[in-house]
Amino acid sequence: MKITDLLDEKSIKLNASAHNKQDVLDQVINLIDKTGNITDKEKFKEIVMKREEQGTTGIGEEIAIPHGKTNVVKKASLSAMVIPDGVDFDSLDNKKVKLIFLIAAPETNDNIHLDVLSRLSTLLMDEEFREKLKLSKTPDEFIKYIDEAENAKFGQTINIKEKINDAKKEQTYEILCITACPTGIAHTYMAAEALEQAGKETNHKIKVETQGQSGVKNRLSRDEIENAKAIIIAADTKVDLSRFDGKKIIRTGVADGIHKPKELIEKALSSEAKIYYSDKEEKDIFYSQEEKTSIGSNIYRHLMSGVTHMLPFVVGGGILIAISFLLDNYEINPSGFGRNTPIAAFFNTIGNSAFGFMLTVLAGYIAYSIADRPGLAAGFVGGAIAISGVTIQSLKDTTITVVSSGFLGALLAGFIAGYVIIFLKKIFSAIPKTLEGIKTILLYPLFGILLTGFIIMLINPFIGMINIWLNNALNNMGGVNKVILGIILGGMMSIDLGGPVNKAAYTFGTGMLAEGHYDIMAAVMAGGMVAPLVIAIFATIFPKKINPKEKSSALLNYILGLSFISEGAIPFASSDPLRVLPACIVGSAIAGGLSMFFNCTVMAPHGGIFVIGIVGNALMYIVSIAIGSLVGALILATLKGIKRVKRN
Repeated sequence: MKITDLLDEKSIKLNASAHNKQDVLDQVINLIDKTGNITDKEKFKEIVMKREEQGTTGIGEEIAIPHGKTNVVKKASLSAMVIPDGVDFDSLDNKKVKLIFLIAAPETNDNIHLDVLSRLSTLLMDEEFREKLKLSKTPDEFIKYIDEAENAKFGQTINIKEKINDAKKEQTYEILCITACPTGIAHTYMAAEALEQAGKETNHKIKVETQGQSGVKNRLSRDEIENAKAIIIAADTKVDLSRFDGKKIIRTGVADGIHKPKELIEKALSSEAKIYYSDKEEKDIFYSQEEKTSIGSNIYRHLMSGVTHMLPFVVGGGILIAISFLLDNYEINPSGFGRNTPIAAFFNTIGNSAFGFMLTVLAGYIAYSIADRPGLAAGFVGGAIAISGVTIQSLKDTTITVVSSGFLGALLAGFIAGYVIIFLKKIFSAIPKTLEGIKTILLYPLFGILLTGFIIMLINPFIGMINIWLNNALNNMGGVNKVILGIILGGMMSIDLGGPVNKAAYTFGTGMLAEGHYDIMAAVMAGGMVAPLVIAIFATIFPKKINPKEKSSALLNYILGLSFISEGAIPFASSDPLRVLPACIVGSAIAGGLSMFFNCTVMAPHGGIFVIGIVGNALMYIVSIAIGSLVGALILATLKGIKRVKRN
């Protein structure tokens, strides 16, 4: 199968014009629909738009390759457009797009078309080829240029199996690379081609493994890794580095692989590339030089690792527990509410089982983020001991009442466990390499769990006291103080829209779920929902005060806001922070304060409006969010003033 096998004269439009990105997508979707290869155009359009929400497919160099894979596509096909004047497509290099290829892929196990599409991405890296396509006078000529370029690059007969077999032949490469993007279609192969081309231009022998939609291609062999001088990871997804133990590595995003391949090659062969050791603390290699972080940022990153892994347990467990209350009869036995009927007990048991893991998972994955796999066991055990509240004194005297250290104790246990393992790695670094395996199998688990457990038992009494004080303070907090707390937490959710301040408030809210303070989580979620809703309401009520290009994405914030995705407001806050952020912060603070004032509660740490069925005082919760959002939108309109945005 060749690229030209996927094209049809009816699916090519030359000398086209378009008003904006949406217009472009509508036109290329209509072109591909003319081929008869799509059974449901609207469903295909929905898939294409969802892909654009994940990140622009405007890959730079005036090219865009939108794509969609779905069962409404009967067979792989392409449509193409040439727009001489260009159109704004939110491209990675901010250039207007003049050449668009839309990929329609069927939902099948046969991914041979992806090999063809990877070749298209490769060909488009040639500037002369791109110019020929832009200057094509007829669809026939357009197809002819592609056919000529494909034959010249890959030969008259393209045999994919032969190509793969050739790639498997052992060679010595100076630099090895891995490219990967979230969807694994265009960007993955564009970065691979750019790196290979840069290698030829700089006389460095390079091999690139692509981890794309159709799986791993051009896999790096053990001998190739052993003989290579350096490794480049240009990926926006997680890549397992265990096979590169002892090699120099740099890591960056897939966009740098496309646009800065020569710089990456230079860095890989310079002192900037750090040697990766799977059993040592060499975290630098996960980040490019520009991304190196401070101590505070590292702590935040470790905390977020724990919170991210903890959330599924909190979300699933919390919602199931809330459902058990909805299905139960309080009057049967008030003290056993949630378990009085068989169906309620069923949901409650599963929910509490999930909830029971949340703090141990938090501790375990904080430790994992700090010390890699050896930190997991010590982190899990440290978190469990913190939750139990066991102390050295309580082991001597069984009459002593133990107090759980709760969320705060589990959080500290994770950090303690992680740094205990780091300490042990330094202590055991003198052990001969022939005994390397004994450290991971025996020494780290044994001494890591022992030391972590001992330290947690020592500090449990003090953390338990803090936990009691915090819970008493929250339980005894009067109406005014609760509202103030709600205002603070709600406002924090919009200060940096998903940044450290936002996550600090969110982490506090999820932590308080474990302690039974469901009103705090409700205030946090309300505050987090407001910022995108402020943007959406502003665009609806004051359409003349927003750029027409931004209106569709602004209205999309209705969905993002109701789904509790604060990040939807980021593009608008970035372009006008001095007016957008104050409006969002005030609106979020109002929503958080009103939620507390009306005693609203929620047991789920996420879900937004979709968990409204388990929200306590749901009507007033909706009112709180609506008031905060409307006030924020009005403030934004006031700050924008009477000057209208220039219309293009």
